[in-house]
Amino acid sequence: MDLLYYVRLIRRSWPLILFSLVLAVAAASFVTAHTPPKYVATITMLVSGHDREGSLSTAYQAGMLSQQRVQSYAELLTSRRVIEKIAEGGDVQSLQENITAQSIPATVLLRATVTDTSPARAAQLANALGTEFPKLINEIERPTPTSSATVKVTLVDRADPPVAPVSPRPLVNLALAMMIALFLAIGSLVLRDRLDTTIKSNEALQHASKAPILGVIGYERDARRLPLIIRNRGRSSRAEAFRSLRTNLQFVGVDRHPKSLVVTSCLPDEGKSSTAANLAITLAQAGWRVILVDADLRRPRIPHYFGIEGPTGLTDVLIEKADLQEVIQTWGEMELSILPSGQIPPNPSELLGSRGMRNVLTQFTETYDMVIIDAPPLLPITDAATLAAVCDGTLLIARYGKTRREHIVRAAEMLSSINARVVGAVLNFAPAKSSQYYGYGYGYGYESEAEITVKTPANA
Repeated sequence: MDLLYYVRLIRRSWPLILFSLVLAVAAASFVTAHTPPKYVATITMLVSGHDREGSLSTAYQAGMLSQQRVQSYAELLTSRRVIEKIAEGGDVQSLQENITAQSIPATVLLRATVTDTSPARAAQLANALGTEFPKLINEIERPTPTSSATVKVTLVDRADPPVAPVSPRPLVNLALAMMIALFLAIGSLVLRDRLDTTIKSNEALQHASKAPILGVIGYERDARRLPLIIRNRGRSSRAEAFRSLRTNLQFVGVDRHPKSLVVTSCLPDEGKSSTAANLAITLAQAGWRVILVDADLRRPRIPHYFGIEGPTGLTDVLIEKADLQEVIQTWGEMELSILPSGQIPPNPSELLGSRGMRNVLTQFTETYDMVIIDAPPLLPITDAATLAAVCDGTLLIARYGKTRREHIVRAAEMLSSINARVVGAVLNFAPAKSSQYYGYGYGYGYESEAEITVKTPANA
């Protein structure tokens, strides 16, 4: 992961990061507003040894004694015995928690601080501590009750009522909250991105499918209601994407150009039927003799898209109940030929793998420039693999943000195991902001509703 990765991630998810920062600012402001202010009062005391004789040696010994005592006194300052003298009937334990003491390094000075919600009370308690502690030391440092103390403590600096509170600190709280929010937001985005195996780029799709990317079809809001690219006279970003895909498909296998193309996906709701339909339209608009075969004998969608009759079709031909030329329908000014699926049979896999299906494909490849076959998804059932094994090429559709890398890998391995030729892959339903392209999407109709994604390679 490099800097560019983080920049792209932040740019893609900036609303979430902005929301996290706003939430952090609101939380910091709330906490700051509801936190009682605390004030700190400080006193400084000097620890000195008692020099009775006034000689140099005794002065040195007194100095050494005071240095030895100062660290112990720092601990003694917050002892219960000392705090009880200044508590005045208050909570001794609570007062202990609000008093800190430390010895100033390389000196014989003690510094004590008292924290309180009242500046006057903080100064009063600190000064009381500065009065009572020297008295206690004077008592405990006497060798005998009648002798003088060997060490004495003197209050050097008294405490004045503090002017400004030490907490809360609004700017510090705000900065800390924003840093934590930013860290958590970006961390969660990175984690989610690493755990997310869905296809979201051309590179990921190409790496998983080991096939060239023939194009990207973006999302368009009206695609569910108007799935075909003929609306607006073909002047839409989605229609332009299909024309680009048609051009790309032209350069696939110059020496072995596919004449029969299976359009399929890994799972339902990835846009394979709408892709097949719009691919056939785009090729027919370029003057190709094209026939669109609805070979999805389980959930046929082609008649619904084109508004044609579908009770009689491929199934009837395969069981020899109808003649092939009788069930082919012509649609549109470009005279696109369409073969509906017909009645849903109980044994679709056997029919699609039959000799009759091979004979139909042979007749079509001799008559038409391109045979587009809408096949069911690869992973749930074997129908698409059966067709891919006898056709010239397979076009694999992946839906942006839904199709997983492992599904693409599995589908590619399945096609490879039967020596099927994958001519390319198409990334479908890509959002316009992803810089993939503008376009359209509507899903595969394995439910009782129209597809939600569109994808199509182009050939012209």
